[in-house]
Amino acid sequence: MDLYKELCAVSGQENVLTDEPMRRHTTFRIGGPADYFVTASCAEEIRDIIGICLRNAVPYYIMGNGSDLLVGDKGFRGVIIQIFKRMNAIRVEGERIFVQAGALLSRTAAAACEASLTGMEFASGIPGTMGGALRMNAGAYGGEMKQIVESADILTADGEVKTLSVDELGLGYRTSVISRNDYVALEVVLKLNKGSREEIRARMDELKEKRVQKQPLEYGSAGSTFKRPEGYFAGKLIEDAGLRGYRVGDAQVSEKHCGFVINRGSATAAEVAQLMEDVADRVEQKFGVRLEPEVKKIGEF
Repeated sequence: MDLYKELCAVSGQENVLTDEPMRRHTTFRIGGPADYFVTASCAEEIRDIIGICLRNAVPYYIMGNGSDLLVGDKGFRGVIIQIFKRMNAIRVEGERIFVQAGALLSRTAAAACEASLTGMEFASGIPGTMGGALRMNAGAYGGEMKQIVESADILTADGEVKTLSVDELGLGYRTSVISRNDYVALEVVLKLNKGSREEIRARMDELKEKRVQKQPLEYGSAGSTFKRPEGYFAGKLIEDAGLRGYRVGDAQVSEKHCGFVINRGSATAAEVAQLMEDVADRVEQKFGVRLEPEVKKIGEF
């Protein structure tokens, strides 16, 4: 109860939940209860919550909207810190957009379109937050975050707020200094270009149609389940290994796109984890390539 009181003192009782089912907060729609689930609103709050966790030797995990997360069926013993709905402001100034880490990419892309700013169309359908996108240098359809990021404010492991340029962020394939050094993204500055609002919207609509046709959007999933191995495509390797539609319980390799593992309705985290292991084993046996998960696993399975 002392930990609960400390968290409430920082974030407000209405923003601290106990035994919160994580299936409510992941796009997989899977996950047992987190001991504590706290929604943060600013850098100072995040720093204070982390400090509380460290002083009490309690594990913590920082998440956005849970679009790349698989939480164990037994839940998470510790504190989940969510940067999402209380930290999602978007501000447009000329050709720059200032975006807090909890803002969805889809909202940000819509704001760019409204301001007739081009360059972010590729991200309009990525189901994540700006902080997560920066952390993993999210990309799609030939575009990636490092092409449009100018700088970002981050919180270091020592509790210091720093502004890093795009070069200092070290953005590479599904990596950055944020992920490598356990930093927390706070706010991102995007530098876009003036364009035609009609052309921008048309391009976003075109990419949306591609997603609808090729991705299993009607099911819970965490997007692309595996990283792209150098020289290969994960979905193609999985398909060529004969695993299209492969199931473990209610977890399935999507028949629509083999790069996606989907929850058909009542899949458990254990089923998803087993399916991912089976897929990686089969692909390695057949092609000598070990697929690495893009989905992050946390909690007790």
